[in-house]
Amino acid sequence: MSVNPVRALLFDTFGTVVDWRGGLIAQMQVWASAREVQADWAGLVDAWRGAYLPSMDKVRTGERKWADLDVLQRDSVEMLAPKFGVDGLDGAALDELVHMWHELPPWPDAVEALRVLRARYVIAPLSNGHVALLVKLAKTAGITWDAVFGADVFRHYKPDPETYLGAVSLLGCRPSEVMLVACHASDLEAAADCGLRTCYVARPLEYGPGRTLKSPPPGRFDMTAADLGELAASIG
Repeated sequence: MSVNPVRALLFDTFGTVVDWRGGLIAQMQVWASAREVQADWAGLVDAWRGAYLPSMDKVRTGERKWADLDVLQRDSVEMLAPKFGVDGLDGAALDELVHMWHELPPWPDAVEALRVLRARYVIAPLSNGHVALLVKLAKTAGITWDAVFGADVFRHYKPDPETYLGAVSLLGCRPSEVMLVACHASDLEAAADCGLRTCYVARPLEYGPGRTLKSPPPGRFDMTAADLGELAASIG
């Protein structure tokens, strides 16, 4: 049986396309310098990222009603900040921290690789961020997408199948005609369970230097690439 050619590429965003950790730490340091605040910013960022999946799982399991990522992130950082030396944040300060997720830097290979890939494929983010966040992120990073799929479009967070299959449907494709590109094996496994093709992209610095990330074994996904530039060179 012949395999349908890939028509569209969906991209996980935080970690795969943009550097959330480095970007957040840099923004927080600038923010703190202007306010003469000292804290363990790297520790706060790591803890904040650690709360990311559990906060969404509360929505996915029905423990909490639907809330977009900004709301979840605000609740998490309000709880975590005092543990890392940041006390007494008012509502405006919390909002400023949350909106740092809207202006993260792309990895050095991302913008040009996506430009090359867009010449041949439909490309779009499939992210747990919401549409307004992803639009701002793209404008800040200099990325042009053909469509934007945030969790608020489906009112589900990955790895719920509604996210992967919802994006496939809106693109007018079959699952096998769409490839998810991500640096997180669990995301790719969920997409594969829905019939999508998969590409693992290595991001060894996602969690900072000195953090060894284990790569998936060969053959686990349809493709693997050292970065988006290598992906673009191989299929662009």
